[in-house]
Amino acid sequence: MEKLERSNRELARLFVEMFQPLGGDHITCVFNNENLADVARKQWANDLSAECSVSAIDRKRRKSGGIGKKGKKKKAKGFAAVMADAVEDDGSSGPFKLRDGTEVAIFVSPGPKELIAIERICNEVGMGTCVILLNARLSTLDKFASDDARNLFMEEFEPVWNLSAAPQEDAPSCLINRSYPNDWLIARKPKVGTPKTIKTQSTKFSAEDCRQAYESIEVSDIERQGERLAENFASWLK
Repeated sequence: MEKLERSNRELARLFVEMFQPLGGDHITCVFNNENLADVARKQWANDLSAECSVSAIDRKRRKSGGIGKKGKKKKAKGFAAVMADAVEDDGSSGPFKLRDGTEVAIFVSPGPKELIAIERICNEVGMGTCVILLNARLSTLDKFASDDARNLFMEEFEPVWNLSAAPQEDAPSCLINRSYPNDWLIARKPKVGTPKTIKTQSTKFSAEDCRQAYESIEVSDIERQGERLAENFASWLK
């Protein structure tokens, strides 16, 4: 977890540096909680290339556990209501808001809970603020708070860079990649050598797209021989 947090923080710093021409007063880097935000503030304090406002969606300080009276049993709520309560109930400070004058808002590795607040922020700021989701991993989410939220994050947001495994049941050993403004591509990773592009298209590959692309592969005799050699070599090392 620590390595992942460090990786997210370093990527966020690079994006903050990239937008420095706007001025640090117009850049806000948002972490999921105050613990993560505090680390970034301390590490970036004397870094002129990382000037920005650092904040957190969840600003409540963690309290240590203790023995106390049992609270009243809470009424069961749906997924969206539970997530919204977790984000918006932030004590006397009120719900999370971006600093006035923010032109670029960078949200670092947001999860389902944070996306509730981000959806609201997007509706508030409109097209006046560039909202960036870093390492959001949206494709791994099982559900969104609403159909509107799913449409916002999966359709309206533009994937700038993506590298992920294709559905392995449909396209074994294949990867999906996109580097804006280029098209999406699916590539097969042979046992020997670099990945080879199978197909490119302007829209993201669905599971069916991946299956059809995989079925269209023509593997040369040389590639087959190379893969057999790699398999034999691997078996010798066992």
